[in-house]
Amino acid sequence: MAGLELNKIAAAVLVAGIVGVVVGKTTSALYDPETALETRGYSIEVSEDATAGGAAKKDAGPVDILPYLASASAEKGAGLTKPCATCHSFEQGGPDKVGPNLWGVVGGPRAHKAGFAYSSAMMEHHGEKWDFQSLSEFLTKPAAYVPGTRMAFAGIKKPEDRAAVIVYLNSLGSNLPLPKAAASE
Repeated sequence: MAGLELNKIAAAVLVAGIVGVVVGKTTSALYDPETALETRGYSIEVSEDATAGGAAKKDAGPVDILPYLASASAEKGAGLTKPCATCHSFEQGGPDKVGPNLWGVVGGPRAHKAGFAYSSAMMEHHGEKWDFQSLSEFLTKPAAYVPGTRMAFAGIKKPEDRAAVIVYLNSLGSNLPLPKAAASE
């Protein structure tokens, strides 16, 4: 009986080896690393026609935030800034954290905190003012607005949410009047 068991084990090892070789050869035939990347896989034609359903959206550029400011709520903005409190403080005279304190940031100069270690990318904008539109564009995607910034934040996609955050930030020591297009509150 011992010989029969040894034969079964040897057959199993032999079949496993043959299966391994066949799978390896088949994989090599299907995926040839010598083939240029342009010729591998399948080509999918994508229509750029804007009238077709589900067509790719073209980047229309920055959204004008002014119409959204009129209906924006500072209370909603305060709620939306909860995740920001991990890196920023919002109270007057509050400490700098990973990011600077944001009290009075609206209408103030960029890179406004003396002694704070801003990225060199942000320092290139030192002295420029944070107006409503520039804050909106920055909050949309900080890394795209200031390439090289150390701010690791994906951004706020909805213009309504950005407007609420900006109105909230404006209530923190800036209190600038809303622009004419948004002053219908």
